[in-house]
Amino acid sequence: MDSDHSMAMGEVGKVGVAIDSIEDMQRLLEGIDLEKISTSMTINATASILLALYVAVAKRSGADIRKLNGTVQNDILKEYIARGTYIYPPKQAMRIITDMFAYANEHVPEWNTISISGYHMREAGSTAVQEVAFTLANAIAYVEAAINAGLDVDKFAPRLSFFFNAHNNFIEEVSKFRAARRLWARIMKERFQTRNSRSMMLRFHTQTAGSTLTAQQPENNIVRTAIQAMAAVLGGTQSLHTNSFDEALGLPTEESARIALRTQQIIAHETGAPNTIDPLAGSYYIETLTNEIESRARLYLEKIESMGGTLRAIELGYVQQEIQNAAYDFQQAVDRLETVVVGVNRFQTEQEKLIPIQRIDEALERRQVERLRALRSKRDKGVWDAAIQNVEDAARSGENLMPHIIHAVESYCTVGEISDTMRRVFGEYQETVII
Repeated sequence: MDSDHSMAMGEVGKVGVAIDSIEDMQRLLEGIDLEKISTSMTINATASILLALYVAVAKRSGADIRKLNGTVQNDILKEYIARGTYIYPPKQAMRIITDMFAYANEHVPEWNTISISGYHMREAGSTAVQEVAFTLANAIAYVEAAINAGLDVDKFAPRLSFFFNAHNNFIEEVSKFRAARRLWARIMKERFQTRNSRSMMLRFHTQTAGSTLTAQQPENNIVRTAIQAMAAVLGGTQSLHTNSFDEALGLPTEESARIALRTQQIIAHETGAPNTIDPLAGSYYIETLTNEIESRARLYLEKIESMGGTLRAIELGYVQQEIQNAAYDFQQAVDRLETVVVGVNRFQTEQEKLIPIQRIDEALERRQVERLRALRSKRDKGVWDAAIQNVEDAARSGENLMPHIIHAVESYCTVGEISDTMRRVFGEYQETVII
């Protein structure tokens, strides 16, 4: 599980741990009052299982699950577009997501059941306009799926959250965030006829751009991250993650993570930037660029709509191809020196300074495998069989999967076993090869 964002400034690192069973989740959360924290999970294809594990551990600890607060990323559409950690075909994956919407709306009302991500599309090479357009196109698909499943838009829409990238072009990034907020409000009001003002709010987390970090002259990444973080703050982000300067080389060290944290703290406490709502509003260039990004994003949304919607555009490879073209164009510009990357294609040094990098103990994997074997050897096979069968039956019948997944993890079914059970019913997605 990656604890990736928490709707609050000041977050830096990701906690990456192996979560295969309820015992792993209980070990991770031991001693923590789950009613008093907000947990965010960067997980997608298996998001329903991870949320089930969290709920199950909360119940074991005596916590009131209605008071649980956090976010699960759960944005499967961007996996087909840019990242690749999907399992099931889009239609079946969307069904699992709407089951989570419905379950959380009734039982875990403070939980953000999706974080709709433009970040990964930007990391794959999209432009700022494409990031806005394709993120909101995905969001439209989720809202439509939820409405079609019988959910009230003004009950689930206030729990939607978003996740954007902060790139190097400072003015463009500020304008991008402003355009996204304005465009989403109009979509929710005009297209979905929302009446709750909170349904029109684009609540978003921002992470600085990993793809801009360079292995050459890595200390330069401190400057890049600071500029990107300031753009996010001036653009209205509610939550911020700053990358560490050594992430092009490996996982952050304690020192690099501390510098990333101090970057946020300096912006928060020394610059005055967070003290004013929309501090750059009224700037001629900011307003012009905001209008331009919104207008160009609308053209993409209209194109996707004409193709039959986001799922169809993904199936046809349209969104993927647009991002690939943008990535190619950018790399060509770098190669031709039309776009400068400091320390990479200009201002190089003959001797690169070596910096310490994080090393992971390989014994950790072996210990996790042994824990999983021990769990399987001691559990009640009859209880396990029945729980797994209930998940399969619910997947086939159309019944909400979440209660059955929660019962399965409480019966010591593992993440892999539950995933495989749904895989038997739903099948696996095979990516379209774009030539």
